[in-house]
Amino acid sequence: MTLPLSCDLNSNLSVQLGRLKLANPILVASGTFGYAREMESMVDLSRLGGIVPKTITKQPRIGNAPWRTIETASGMLNSIGLDNDGIDAFLQHHLPYLAGLSTALIVSIAGSTHEEFVEMTRQLDTEEGVDAIELNISCPNVSGGVDFGTDPQMCRRLVAACREACRHPIIAKLTPNVTSIAEMAVAATEGGADAISLINTCQGMAIDWRRRRPMLGNVIGGLSGPAIKPIALRAVYQAAQAVDVPLIGIGGIATIDDVMEFFVAGASAVQLGTVNFYNPTASTTLLDALPAALAEAKVASVNEIVGTLTLPA
Repeated sequence: MTLPLSCDLNSNLSVQLGRLKLANPILVASGTFGYAREMESMVDLSRLGGIVPKTITKQPRIGNAPWRTIETASGMLNSIGLDNDGIDAFLQHHLPYLAGLSTALIVSIAGSTHEEFVEMTRQLDTEEGVDAIELNISCPNVSGGVDFGTDPQMCRRLVAACREACRHPIIAKLTPNVTSIAEMAVAATEGGADAISLINTCQGMAIDWRRRRPMLGNVIGGLSGPAIKPIALRAVYQAAQAVDVPLIGIGGIATIDDVMEFFVAGASAVQLGTVNFYNPTASTTLLDALPAALAEAKVASVNEIVGTLTLPA
């Protein structure tokens, strides 16, 4: 296929997520790409639209008991439990490297209390190299923090407080484990979120019936991978009908068709998650395929296809 000249220009791949501008809409999701250093031998990190490193917490966490990951049909269950060395270690050992990369850095944080989220946001406000903060209010594998992603009032109040505490764009990451994803999207928007990323993992479990025991040490974990893509598409579509802020689609994205489906549903960017484990170069492969897909859709930019789903008459 011969591409229109406009589709050969990287500038046409750029997207605006509120106050955050990205060179392209292909990002890598928290918890699936380490702190990026681990992937530098396989991926040209400068080509990514953005990197969301592993979620950090106020204090170090050892995470949940093993087993922590289980392969399932068309997906993966994980119950890592936000294993990390805490924000101080992140700032000292990881941020200098990440800040030196030629791509957007979106720092993912999680707190067990409202005050922890706000304190971490305020701490990151003074750091150079941080382009945005993603509030992980949706991890199903820890106690406390997920409450902010299931209670609209708590979500609205938390996003507003974090927005006030720092100059960086705020992205709220929502959970699918709610009655109404649209209601949560509205709450995050009313709190002042610059963008919303959705979805985090779906709750699930695996059982060894011969031993009559759960296979995950934490019993219940988060399901990710291709198995949850239909749920994620539905959530993005419903959120897009409810709010005007940009959306970042997450969930089972592995092919260029997946990417384009999320755009049509209403996402302005996507994060690749589980695919990074079995196809580490998927991000740049999809970026290479994006101009041809835009040309096939007869559009010259990502923005032109976002939210263009046509409903049956």
